Amino acid sequence: MSCFSERVNMQTEEERQKNFFDVCGTCKINCCWDARPPITIEREKTILDYLKTHGIHIDNPFVHAEYTFPRETTDGYCIFYDKTTRKCIVHPVKPETCVAGPITFDINAKTGKIEWYLKMEKICPLAGVMYREKPILEKHFENARREILRLVRQLSPTALKTILRRGEPDTFKIGEENLDSCIIKKLTD
Repeated sequence: MSCFSERVNMQTEEERQKNFFDVCGTCKINCCWDARPPITIEREKTILDYLKTHGIHIDNPFVHAEYTFPRETTDGYCIFYDKTTRKCIVHPVKPETCVAGPITFDINAKTGKIEWYLKMEKICPLAGVMYREKPILEKHFENARREILRLVRQLSPTALKTILRRGEPDTFKIGEENLDSCIIKKLTD
């Protein structure tokens, strides 16, 4: 076990996220560009409360279309991405898929399973760290799984179908599990 793995096992969630920030903050790949992470009604309220509480004013931060997502800047970045610090200004309450990254998912309605994927290191250096350090991947997967399952339960059928049409290239499957029939029903009705 590497020193980094031992540190992760003993760290609090806040410390682990800081270490992720260290990797992400030096990355030159723009995962916050053209990302359009889905936002549930509950998460939208939470983000709006966070912005208000912290005195951050952003006019119309969300786009309400087939699904809700953060508005983008004129150059295509998430409205919550600070290009100077390379960090999310709503990090403690950011969208579920942002928390889960670089783990992503797909749903196979025929098998009734959610499939879990990890991005390749060429598009996410953090994924490379996780792949090499299995305890880090396992710990992060617990959080990613919880966040994504909450998301798919709360999204409307239209929103869920729309985000599942969006491709996730350069990933590889790391697992799958059965889904509640109510989630599968959203996709088949």
